[in-house]
Formats: sequence, structure tokens, C-alpha cells
Amino acid sequence: MVRTPPPVVVGVTPGQPDAVVLAASEFAAQFDAELICASVDPSRYRLEERPDGSMTSASFDPDALETAEAEFDPGLRAQIERVLHGRPVVWSTRALAGEPAKALGNLARTVRALMIIVGSREPSVRHTLRTFFIGSVAVRLAHGQQRPVVIIPLNPMPFGTELPWNEE
Repeated sequence: MVRTPPPVVVGVTPGQPDAVVLAASEFAAQFDAELICASVDPSRYRLEERPDGSMTSASFDPDALETAEAEFDPGLRAQIERVLHGRPVVWSTRALAGEPAKALGNLARTVRALMIIVGSREPSVRHTLRTFFIGSVAVRLAHGQQRPVVIIPLNPMPFGTELPWNEE
């Protein structure tokens, strides 16, 4: 019996630095695992989840009555394809809906992922405000997940340096 290694799940967002997907591909290659690139739309909620982690979703907007297969952003897919071109990893995408940490955790549980990989927050005012209102996806995953969570540092600050979000 041939045993397939569990996949590695990576959270991806439009405009995210390529470093996250590159690092995730390295982990997946080391474990000879599929890399599942998952993007979450927080303006929609999950209606049905399939065994492969794909889903149908609906908008929170009461005026938008459509129900649809969650669609992966074509521009983000093109970026991932460009970054992973020629790399020795099998990869796929999943479009998810809802609260990002919960959606990534549910996908990881559904596909029995080896780990979840996300990027750290970037040191900017915009990201600080977003994190203040919705919380850090990495922190929420780390505290609510049975699987290892790997955080890829984006713009790491040397120890002893004042962090931008701590400035007064």
C-alpha cells in the first residue's frame, strides 16, 4: 500500500510577499507533500464543505442572494503559479470563506494537513489597524489549532528594535 503524505496548507492573500509561498513550498518539498494554497474571503460565509476542502459560500450582504462555488482569485493564482514555476512541488488552490483563522483551521482538519503556514504581520499602520480589529491570524491559529503553525517572518525586526506598532 502506497501511503500519501498529508498536505501542507499555506494561507495566501493578494499582495502578500512571495516569501510565504516560497517557504511553504520548501516545507512541502521536504515532506514530499502537496502544497494547498488557501485564500479566505471574510465577506462570505461557508455553506457546504467538500471532502477536499473546497466549498460553496454566500455573501454576508443581504442584498446579494447568490450562492456560489467559492472562487479563487485569478490574479493570486497567477502570482502563485509564477512563484512556484519549476519548483519540485505539487500544489493546488482552495477558495475559503469566513473568519481566516477558523477557515484555515477547518481546511487543515478536513484534509488532515501536516501543518499550516502563514506570513507574519507586516510592520505598518494599515496592518496594525487590521490586526487590532480582527486579531492576528497566526496567533489565533497557534492558540486554536491541533496542528503545528509555522509563521514566515516578513520584514523581521532585529531584537531590541522598537516595533512600529508599539510607537506612540
